Amino acid sequence: MFESLTEKFNSVFRSLSGRGRITEASISDAMRDVRKALLEADVNYSVVKQFCKDVAQAAIGAEVIKSLHPGQVMVKIVNDELSRLMGPVDTRIYFVSPGPTVIMLAGLQGCGKTTTAAKLGKYLVLKGRRPLLVADDLQRPAAIEQLKILGQQTNIDVYSEENTRDAIRVARNSVKYAKDNSYDVVVIDTAGRLHIDEEMMKEVANVTKTVTPHQIYLVCDAMTGQDAVNSAKEFNDRLELDGVILTKLDGDARGGAALSVKAVTGKPIKFIGIGEKLDKLEEFHPERMASRILGMGDVVTLVEKAQEHFEVEEAEKLQKKMAKGTFGFDDFLKQMQAVKKMGGVKDMLKMMPGMGSQLGDLDFDGADLKRMEGIVYSMTPYERRQPDVIESSRRRRIAAGAGAQPHDVSSLVKTFKRSRDMMKSMSGGSFSGLKSLFSGGLNLDAIGAAMSTGRKIKQRSKRKRVIKRRGKIKRR
Repeated sequence: MFESLTEKFNSVFRSLSGRGRITEASISDAMRDVRKALLEADVNYSVVKQFCKDVAQAAIGAEVIKSLHPGQVMVKIVNDELSRLMGPVDTRIYFVSPGPTVIMLAGLQGCGKTTTAAKLGKYLVLKGRRPLLVADDLQRPAAIEQLKILGQQTNIDVYSEENTRDAIRVARNSVKYAKDNSYDVVVIDTAGRLHIDEEMMKEVANVTKTVTPHQIYLVCDAMTGQDAVNSAKEFNDRLELDGVILTKLDGDARGGAALSVKAVTGKPIKFIGIGEKLDKLEEFHPERMASRILGMGDVVTLVEKAQEHFEVEEAEKLQKKMAKGTFGFDDFLKQMQAVKKMGGVKDMLKMMPGMGSQLGDLDFDGADLKRMEGIVYSMTPYERRQPDVIESSRRRRIAAGAGAQPHDVSSLVKTFKRSRDMMKSMSGGSFSGLKSLFSGGLNLDAIGAAMSTGRKIKQRSKRKRVIKRRGKIKRR
């Protein structure tokens, strides 16, 4: 998401970078391009109009400091206006005492409510809460069974009543059950509905009156663009929403809903779904999203993810090993596995300032990691600790065990050694600040070099398959 919008914004800023100062004419030209980019991203027209007006007013008269270029000043102005457009947002869930705190999810059919209920439950568990998921979608076939399966995967209890079609009764009984069994949060998954489905809209309104939820979140599919904003407005008129959860932001959505929903409905985006896995629910931070849109990265979120997946004690051990030059393949594998938990190498690099626009179509996929893991797992424990002992006979044995070629093993080992030696030489130098930022547990150079080697291995294998296939065709 946002790749196209980011590219358009960067093009606008580049056009301003060659100017000596900001003028009304240059602002007018820039705003025309910004307006076009936002409309193509499916942002609400009235929002675009007001946004461009606010940016133009802030830009005209803005002083260009000698150390900055007009393009850099414009980046700052647009970043501030984007943050203001989507915020402010209070991502905290306010829990009542005594409990339970009742959270109700509403939304259109197919927007991902049931999966989002499980994701929200997992998020609450990480916050030290004991949630109960309620299967109150009695319209969609297998909705109850789906939530039960998701509950098993997350180890969260699910309340359901199989032989009833009364959603109001299920909601009321679930809250009583939660009180009797010491659950402190109830997450109610309601049935999906349409804008024009008056009967279903009345049902969700009656459920709201019965259980009086403390928080009502509308689950919106970002792939529907402006229709997500329209549905948010319709539901808000009926239910008085507390916030929006925007799903499927990892797809090819153009981002218009994220930029429009707060301005049109007055209700903030509280959470965003960034993947199908049950841990892919993030708190929404307007300033961080604005930075991502403008290609400035999101270091804060990256550091938070690193802190979640890198243990402090393990990180300190790795830091010492890097300083001594004793960093081995086992340590490298631990880092790669942690990176996969953080969402993968490409997602991680997108959060680094200036990296998003540099990635292009680079293919950092799980197959590269598995291929490298196969080679490393074919090594003996001694070889993993001491890569320097891997000579030609060992390379042949490792390659045979991994289904690779000896030169593939050699390439990976050489790349690893160069990265290890570089890390040793830089352990006390300029890299130390970045290293401490990631708690000493994230060797970006080793990862990047290894991923490059993985892609080379993949390309060689593909060439060999093509040559082999051509040889069979000639023999025929």
